[in-house]
Amino acid sequence: MPFTNNRAFKRNPRMLAHAKDMHYFTPEGRAILDGTAGLWCSNAGHCRDKIVEAIRAEAAQLDFAPTFNVGHPRAFELATRLAAKFPDGMDKVFFANSGSEAVDSALKIALAYHRARGEGTRTRLIGRQRAYHGVGFGGLSVGGIASNRSAFVQLPGVDHLSHTLNIAESAFTRGQPAWGAHLAQELEGLVQLHGAENIAAVIVEPMAGSTGVIVPPVGYLSALREITRRHGILLIFDEVITAFGRLGAATASERLGVTPDLITVAKGLTNAAVPMGAVVSASWIYDTILGAAGDGIEFFHGYTYSAHPLAVAASLATLSVYEEEALFERAAGLEGHWEKAVHSLKGLPAVIDIRNLGLVAGIELESRPGAPGARATEVFHKCFDNGLLVRVTGDIIALSPPLIVSAAQIDEIVEKLATVLKSIA
Repeated sequence: MPFTNNRAFKRNPRMLAHAKDMHYFTPEGRAILDGTAGLWCSNAGHCRDKIVEAIRAEAAQLDFAPTFNVGHPRAFELATRLAAKFPDGMDKVFFANSGSEAVDSALKIALAYHRARGEGTRTRLIGRQRAYHGVGFGGLSVGGIASNRSAFVQLPGVDHLSHTLNIAESAFTRGQPAWGAHLAQELEGLVQLHGAENIAAVIVEPMAGSTGVIVPPVGYLSALREITRRHGILLIFDEVITAFGRLGAATASERLGVTPDLITVAKGLTNAAVPMGAVVSASWIYDTILGAAGDGIEFFHGYTYSAHPLAVAASLATLSVYEEEALFERAAGLEGHWEKAVHSLKGLPAVIDIRNLGLVAGIELESRPGAPGARATEVFHKCFDNGLLVRVTGDIIALSPPLIVSAAQIDEIVEKLATVLKSIA
């Protein structure tokens, strides 16, 4: 089982049998309120009729179509609809099957772009400490979670900026912290060290999720944007978590007012009903790569299941649900209630920080001496047994409910979590 203590799970398995809207249900029929949209991904809730029917109909019409040298119309329909939701000029889409694949594809696109411009020395990649960019060797290398990297070979020529979390300076900040924008200047030091002519791309999560919800400081992302543009370095936003309404807008780029050169997406792209990822690129990157190529294949990369018909159908239906129910706007409207509710946990035993942006929150707990992660793991188990699904990383509890959540269900999430936190004091 992935990212699981398999021995502990087998001693006391917790199982999910079916789901609908805001709830999972155990094999015994017990309801579990979904406080995490699955794994940050079921943004429109579970087993939505429109999405289910779209997948069923597509399976009967076109179960699979290769996309090497042939295409199918709905893939291009989806690319067009996606482009309309991304910043102006970001209108080329490369389909993959997961966030991990999207990240590795984006890194390859960045390298191919510089080579096409005659700057093939630009091969160095820069990530950030505590970042999560999936589990491919590219994403693993630019990622910055030590436990994910330490057991595996990594790509050479990779550097990492500091992360921006500083509890001493910004504990219990509501929204973006004021402290930390200066950390973007570390990139200038790496440019001086390696030379801009050797750096291909910088990749960051606008808001880091899997590492425990790290909200970008005011001015930090715009500073990265200015530095990368000045030195001809591509800026990649990993929006696998933040895209499709999680921050109350189509993208974090839109919400935070900073446009990168490439954006990776997955998760909410299909409401997680069928696996799918994608890279959304600025058109001039696409034009440069194709313009420099000779006859034949311009970009030697792809996947058997790129733009799989069932994934395309799921995504088209998901986009329609988002639009028809105005879920991005709904998330934005609930943000104030969400912020007030999660910050009501301040003062409970072991709570040392609370961070939030959009419909996301991270509640950091003081680690038990000699047992990092044990306290939050106990919270996870007790929440599940009390009818609530939360996400845990280290001693941080992450919350990110489906965008269909009601104000009453937000209160229920927080009340259940508060009860558990008090019980483990």
